[in-house]
Amino acid sequence: MKTTTSKMGLDIGSTTVKCTVMNQGNVIFSYYERHMSDITEAVATMLKAAYDELGDINVTVCVTGSGGMSVSKWLGLPFVQEVIAASTAVKELIPQTDVAIELGGEDAKITYFSGSTEQRMNGTCAGGTGAFIDQMASLLQTDALGLNDLAAGATNVYDIAARCGVFAKSDIQPLINEGAAREDIAASVFQAV
Repeated sequence: MKTTTSKMGLDIGSTTVKCTVMNQGNVIFSYYERHMSDITEAVATMLKAAYDELGDINVTVCVTGSGGMSVSKWLGLPFVQEVIAASTAVKELIPQTDVAIELGGEDAKITYFSGSTEQRMNGTCAGGTGAFIDQMASLLQTDALGLNDLAAGATNVYDIAARCGVFAKSDIQPLINEGAAREDIAASVFQAV
């Protein structure tokens, strides 16, 4: 019997750890969890979960993400910068893509593929990022998935500052106080992003 080697990708971001294991193009394990600033414990828990589910299999591993370089050194694994990793995956798996937007916990990146590849990243604020979405969801007493579910029922969109979470909260709080529908506020958050 021929043994195949699976591929494991570890993404250690500013707020979460993620892992995907693929074998012959199929996802056989995935994991997503907040690390609560304890990356070492979160990575150990993630790897144990992978081992518990998959057992003793052959894997090649690569690490990416804003916290990935230290983890790659700690585990003696190769590191690939996250924008390069995402761009490579998009070009290989969905080559017809013109633009890819990646919302991280505290940054947002956009890559244009038409013509020559061009990449941009937000600089001074976390507006429009995962942290931004989490903060806005918290104002509506839900999470990111709940925010998405609420937005599906929207009938109105309000102007909300997208560049800064503080300004966005300043726009949202009066809407909440005035009784605006949570669905409309949720859709407005996504429109701002």
